[in-house]
Amino acid sequence: MYGPSILARSLSRPSVPDKFGNLWQYHSRSDKHSKLACWCILFDLLHHSAVIRAHVKDGKIGFGINHEMSDFETGRKKDLDLVICTPGPDVEIKDGAAGAQAFEQLVQKYNVVLNEQEKLILAELPELLRVPVGSVRMALEAKACMTAHIAALPRLHDELNSSHLAIHGASNFAVAAGFVMVNLAKSFLSPGKNEFDLATEEPRINKHRQPDVTNRTIEKINEIPRRSGNESKGFDAIGIVVIELVNDGSPVSVVDDSPAPQATDIFHYEQMIHRIASSYESRFAGHN
Repeated sequence: MYGPSILARSLSRPSVPDKFGNLWQYHSRSDKHSKLACWCILFDLLHHSAVIRAHVKDGKIGFGINHEMSDFETGRKKDLDLVICTPGPDVEIKDGAAGAQAFEQLVQKYNVVLNEQEKLILAELPELLRVPVGSVRMALEAKACMTAHIAALPRLHDELNSSHLAIHGASNFAVAAGFVMVNLAKSFLSPGKNEFDLATEEPRINKHRQPDVTNRTIEKINEIPRRSGNESKGFDAIGIVVIELVNDGSPVSVVDDSPAPQATDIFHYEQMIHRIASSYESRFAGHN
């Protein structure tokens, strides 16, 4: 799988500006990190699943961004970061005038950094188009826990939990996926605490009690319901990638050792991709 490496490589380049003239690798008020994560996951799904590739090639499915889904039982609405879907009615796509409408075009729009091998793989994939959303077949919520981990846990839990409820409340057969990026760095430059030109003042640095706060975050994610069939509530697949990101312009690295999920762990990135693909294939392989 290529996603974690692409994500770390792309986040290593500061590209999120603030009003003080600083460029950040990560900013909580930007959705760049979640869009990068979604792109990486979709790249691996297309590369991994022959069924998904065939459905793309035949024009049966496209993708949507920030698609609103509504829990039929409660009426609660939720914007999902990414959906794989059948094409819906021919209506204008939100922010469509702003640019990319094909998966490959998002490389430039999202500043995705690919190596030569990944460029070759992308070139061989069928063209996946952004389409008006019809029937949702897979929906993904991507979150990040970069700093102030413990304080962020209640909201992280609530947003993930409400996501799978909205997805399956709208379509019980849709594949519900969650992804969380967790920061293991011992220090972090928070844009919210550095609202000034960093060229004129010393940065204010957050200190993290590691690996304790990362372990606590993973434990909290473990409380999110998961399901193995179509009747219970929970995510069909959920993955965690642990990185080290100081947010000072230094390279971002993917953490493979503990406390990051190991290869056989249900939260491991590859396990997430396998579960999304197998769930999609078992539910939709024979669909038009």
